[in-house]
Amino acid sequence: MAFSTVLHDDGFDLRHNDLCLLSHRTGNPAFSIGKGHPDLEMVRGNFRIDDAIESRLVLDRCVSDNGAIRLWSSAQPDTILAIKIEQESNRAVLKVRCTDVNVNRLWLTMNCTEQESFWGGGEQMSYLRLNGRRFPFWTSEPGVGRDKTTELTQIMDAEGLAGGDYWTTNYPQPTWLSSERYAVHLKTAAYSVLDLTEAGRARVECWTADIDLELFAAASLPDLVTKMSDRFGRQPPLPEWAITGAIVGLKDGEATFDRFEKIAASGAAISGLWCEDWVGIRQTSFGKRLFWDWRWNAARYPNLPAQIAGLAERGVRYLGYVNPYLAVDGALYQEALAANYLALHQNDDSPYAVDFGEFDAGVVDFTNPAAAAWFSERIIGQEMLDFGLSGWMADFGEYLPTDVRLFDGSDPMEAHNRWPVLWAKVNADAIASRGKTGEATFFMRAGYSGVQAYCPLLWAGDQCVDFSRHDGINTVITGALSSGLLGNAYHHSDLGGYTSLHGVVRTADLMHRWIDMAAFAPVMRSHEGNRPADNLQIDSSEELLSHFARMSKVHARLAPYVRALSDEAVATGLPLQRPLFLHYADPEFHDIQDQYLYGTDLLVAPVVAAGEEGRNVRLPDGQWRHLWSGDNYAGGRHMISAPVGNPPVFYRQDSAYAPLFASITEEFGT
Repeated sequence: MAFSTVLHDDGFDLRHNDLCLLSHRTGNPAFSIGKGHPDLEMVRGNFRIDDAIESRLVLDRCVSDNGAIRLWSSAQPDTILAIKIEQESNRAVLKVRCTDVNVNRLWLTMNCTEQESFWGGGEQMSYLRLNGRRFPFWTSEPGVGRDKTTELTQIMDAEGLAGGDYWTTNYPQPTWLSSERYAVHLKTAAYSVLDLTEAGRARVECWTADIDLELFAAASLPDLVTKMSDRFGRQPPLPEWAITGAIVGLKDGEATFDRFEKIAASGAAISGLWCEDWVGIRQTSFGKRLFWDWRWNAARYPNLPAQIAGLAERGVRYLGYVNPYLAVDGALYQEALAANYLALHQNDDSPYAVDFGEFDAGVVDFTNPAAAAWFSERIIGQEMLDFGLSGWMADFGEYLPTDVRLFDGSDPMEAHNRWPVLWAKVNADAIASRGKTGEATFFMRAGYSGVQAYCPLLWAGDQCVDFSRHDGINTVITGALSSGLLGNAYHHSDLGGYTSLHGVVRTADLMHRWIDMAAFAPVMRSHEGNRPADNLQIDSSEELLSHFARMSKVHARLAPYVRALSDEAVATGLPLQRPLFLHYADPEFHDIQDQYLYGTDLLVAPVVAAGEEGRNVRLPDGQWRHLWSGDNYAGGRHMISAPVGNPPVFYRQDSAYAPLFASITEEFGT
């Protein structure tokens, strides 16, 4: 059996084969409980989180009674922590409950070997391997810079907690996988922390004492990822149109269509036009933002219905934008207000307004089924799908304040992490209501446990438009690999990055390298960023446009392979972009986060450093062929030349798709 429980007179052990994952004894307790008071501050989705601990009890007493385990402290024997262990051969669940409803802190220490590697944690942007660090799980803005040693991060922190850190992410998830082929999931929406700073220990902190600790085991790491997908939900196949060409992102009002024609005339393979400004523009000091009233803005796009129809005749889909908030100066806000669909202040019945930076917006209360259904039908169904949209960015989800009053009476401290999942369901329900699941799609940056069941496509959020270590182009790969291990099969990014502040602007080098990388993701989509006028775009020069056109055609040529990977994802939950260790049991691969397997047959190692004309690539065992030259390579380390347009990409010589890959070499190779 993979999991087994051994009871002792003074405690118990939970074992996974030969590993003791959890050992509690009266003389060496694994559990503590206590009471604490959170101290939080939110500024536009960025959080300062502190905790005032009132008490902490080490549970140094234990008794087993008919399979149930009761723990308590000799200092306070009336407060009991009851543990019921349910187990199957490859799954175990510790149901942990406290008899005192005022106890709201739980600390747990698990065992591990010093050689174990851990991955997961949601979409982690800085580190794929979690060992040696502490990871809080709280959905938020990731921050700008995300490195406390840099000037940009320090400036952003001073301007409103907005600098971020290595662990801040739109999509946290308290789930981690071990190289020993087991996984742990903390079933709760409460704020929690995984602390791996001490070798041989995995310490867990949770701001509730009532949790389910779920453990899964599998014969292999791919099988374990499938179990994660079985547990949290599986995405539908990617629409054919989303993988057979690039999605061009433009937000230039009527001028958008002239620019689109120029891009199309370059010969680029285009399957979608994405105009987030279809709802209108609100200019702020941050940059060009949108008017958050989710309807066609006829002043900005006067001929849009006819233009959408014209694109459709050419096989090009039209995409827009929506988020779960309503600007207080918009018409839809008034509809929601009249129907009592907005979250309220705690002490009165007035709607809660969130400051989004020079404008306020109301929070549609998705804990109210009628409000969720209204948003799904009235806004996404009628104003978007029925209008002709085939997809959209479903933005935000991380901003739920912790002092709102919700329809279902739930604690906003726990509703906060659940909010992205509720938001994803609103979008998925709208698509399902029109019978378009697998045909229309949306992409999200925010998430938490269970978002996999509703969100068909992740995007990597708002990277800086640079090569910086913790917030630049390279973080896209880490985000794809970490989230993919938890059952998120499809991932992509804003080509060119998004955030341009304090003099950080796109360089031609960055744009070229992002074009190269985006071609080898399931979806290739450009973005103009928060300050389009200050930054290079794919049509800013003939050189950029020609490169984009070429790589979009490479992306389109890969569609049969991507379709096969999408079908595999539907069947098994395996992500399209995978860390090398998922298929090759070599500890040397445990830390590699700047290259990835695309399925099992392609290996992609994008150039993600400024000014580089080549890079070191680690190939797994086997015989590999360089996509651009057709040269053969064995496993091992190789220095690979990588001029713009030839990112290091290799395919297995024995791949069933070798003829497809060889056709790319013949047409686009050197």
